[in-house]
Amino acid sequence: MAEGYGRNSTADYKRFLQIATGSLFELQTQIEIAANLKYLAAEKFNALFNEAKEIEYMLIALIKKI
Repeated sequence: MAEGYGRNSTADYKRFLQIATGSLFELQTQIEIAANLKYLAAEKFNALFNEAKEIEYMLIALIKKI
């Protein structure tokens, strides 16, 4: 995200935010896999997943605002 912002181009910044969103989706998938394999307790999964969803909403809102 910082790299995209530093390029002084709105299009580049937006693209890097989209890449960050994709990476977040990958993280959400890994959190789900860890929970399914019983590496995460249900309460820890819920906390992590909810935080990831909140960040997702913030990223999407920022992308739409640009």
